[in-house]
Parts: sequence; C-alpha cells; structure tokens
Amino acid sequence: MADSGFIDVDGGKLYYEVEGDGQPLLLIHGGLGSLRMWDGQVPAFARHYRVIRYDTRGWGRSETDDVEFSNTADAAAVLDHFGAKSAYVVGQSRGGGFALDLTVERPDRVDALVSVAGGVSGYEAELPEGFEAPPWDEMERLWEAKDWEALAELETKVWVDGWGHPPDRVDGSLREKVRGWILATYRDEKTEGKPQRLDPPAAERLGEVDVPTLVLIGQVDEPGGVVAERHLAASVAGARVVEFPGVAHMIHLEEPGRFEQLVLEFLAACAKEQALI
Repeated sequence: MADSGFIDVDGGKLYYEVEGDGQPLLLIHGGLGSLRMWDGQVPAFARHYRVIRYDTRGWGRSETDDVEFSNTADAAAVLDHFGAKSAYVVGQSRGGGFALDLTVERPDRVDALVSVAGGVSGYEAELPEGFEAPPWDEMERLWEAKDWEALAELETKVWVDGWGHPPDRVDGSLREKVRGWILATYRDEKTEGKPQRLDPPAAERLGEVDVPTLVLIGQVDEPGGVVAERHLAASVAGARVVEFPGVAHMIHLEEPGRFEQLVLEFLAACAKEQALI
C-alpha cells in the first residue's frame, strides 16, 4: 500500500508518503533534507509496519505561511490524518528532537522512541576537553550572506565528514547526495514560519519519558551533539543506547544495514513486551 498527498494544517500544508501495513511507524527527517532521506529504509520497514513520513514545514514539498506553529502539533496532525492513535516514532537529528518533544508533550501518541543522532531541546552541552566546536558563527554569516554554495559545503564538512575529519572519510556519492540536499533546501529559500519551542523544554522533562527508547549515536558526530545524546540515554529510564564507531551524523546513511536491523529488532522487542501487558 503506497500513497502520497498533502495534509492541511493551520497556516500550511504537509506533504506525506505512506507505505506498508500494520502498526504505524512515523519517520521524522532531519534538517539536512526531506522525507527523501528515508528512501533507503522504507522498503525494509514497510515489510513490517505502516510507514508514514512527511516533510516538516519549510522543507521538501511542505509549505507554511509566516505563522507560529508547533512541530509537535504537526506530527500529531499527521497521525490524526491516518487515524493512528499512536505510533512508533523514529527521528533523525532535528527530527529526533521533534520526536522527543512529541514523546514528552503527547506521550499517548508515542509507543516507542528511536532517536538517531537526535537533538534534545533546551540542553546546552559542555564540550569535553580537547574537542573543537564547529564554526557556528561562520555558518550564520554565510546564511545571512546567502552564500549557499559555501554554506552547503561547510555543513557537509560538519555533518557528513564529521567535524575535523577528511572529506574522503565517507563514500563520495553519499557525501554529494547529502550536500545536494542541503544546497537544494537553501536555494529554495522557502518560508520557514515561526516554530514554537516546547515549554518547558525536553531537557527539563526527560524523567517523564516512559516509553521504550533507543538512542543511536555516531561517535565522530559533532561533539556537542554526542554529549547531548549520551545525556538523553543516561536520563531516560531503561533507555538502550548503541554507539557507532567511526560514524558521524548520518548514521542511517553510513551504516544502513546495521541501522535497519537495530531498529527492527528493537521494535519487535517492544511489540512482544507490549503484548504481555
């Protein structure tokens, strides 16, 4: 079963694609692309689940007016559209932060959480001694100058190469694919709207997370992100954490086979546990 279309939300519309049947599995993409970044995983996941994915506002084919909105409410609206009371939720990077916020704010909608190099809203990481932070100020300068080519290359160095690692650390075609996604997003210059922050943020509410949680970490990811993800894993009761040596931010693209196996095994175990309740 495959379908695609748009969901009307306040001040915008969200593009979605759905495939497969069974328990809903919601995939939330990161800030380096769109729902296309899950193309490689959907065939494996759709053999077991009803895989629902969508472009967040301002990304991919989704649109928004210049209005305030909630990414949590958008995710819930996507589930509502498909009549899904709840779902397994997998989020990557920025999308991992949205998935965590949804788990905290709407725990009734989340049956299990998988955070893939995911963010933690409101958490300020202290870098370990000897680690250098990426050049966030330079990224901001390039963004304000609309120097999209230079900005896309710098972001690729941070998120794909792994900050401080050579560009040939990853396969060249993978690097160019993600760089192309980043560049296309910036060139579109789409309205991003005014996303509302979760208040209080997830960082202050990790003790409230009461669903099975899997945290996946790339050990050569941006160092502040690694600290945040380890904090998430240590702060959620019963959370399982798996670290990928020699892998940066795009875990599901660098090691797709291992990623898919871990997620499917984790969700299968969740189903068995929930069946016993």
